[in-house]
Amino acid sequence: MACTVICDEGLLVYARQCPSPNQGERPAGGEISLLVIHNISLPPGQFGGGYIEQFFTNTLSADEHSYFAEIAGLHVSSHLLIDRQGEVVQFVPFSQRAWHAGDSSFAGCANCNDYSIGIELEGTDTEPYSDKQYQSLVQVCQQLLVNYPALSVERIVGHSDISPGRKTDPGPAFDWPLFFTLLENTKGVIKGEKE
Repeated sequence: MACTVICDEGLLVYARQCPSPNQGERPAGGEISLLVIHNISLPPGQFGGGYIEQFFTNTLSADEHSYFAEIAGLHVSSHLLIDRQGEVVQFVPFSQRAWHAGDSSFAGCANCNDYSIGIELEGTDTEPYSDKQYQSLVQVCQQLLVNYPALSVERIVGHSDISPGRKTDPGPAFDWPLFFTLLENTKGVIKGEKE
C-alpha cells in the first residue's frame, strides 16, 4: 500500500483497535470508492461512557438505559469512530465490509456498505463537533485518499446523502466548508510522512 500508516490488513496503525463481529467480506473485485461520515451518541445526546464501543461489539447492556433496550438487538458497526477528544478507534479493517450504511445508494449504485468506508463522529446533528474531531477526521481522510485510489474528495459524503429521508447525519452541525478547507490545506501532509 502507498502509506505505511494503513497496513496491508486494512488497519490504521495509530488507531486503537476494538474489533467488531459485525462485518463481512466485500464483494470480489470491488474497489473502495466512497467515504461516509456519520454521527452517533449513546445515550442520544450524551458523550463518553464507552457505550458506542459496546454497541458496535454487541456487548451493550439493555438494562443500562431505556434507549439501549430499543437498540440492543441491532448488529451494526463502522470502520472508525472519532470521539470528542479526537481519538480514533477502529472496529473493522478497511478491507472488510462494515455494517454502517444500511439501505443506501450513491450515484446509482446501491448497497454502499459494499464499496464504502464508514466513519462515525461522536456527536449529534445539532451540537458542534470539536476541533480535535475535525483534525483527526481530516488526517484520516487524507490517508484514505492516498491509499485507496478510487476515493476522491467528491466521494466523501454524509449518511444523509446516501440515505435521504431515512438518515440526517452528520447533520447541520457538521461544518462541510470547514472540513473541505482543512482537507485542501493539508493535502500531501500525511501522518508519518512529509512533503
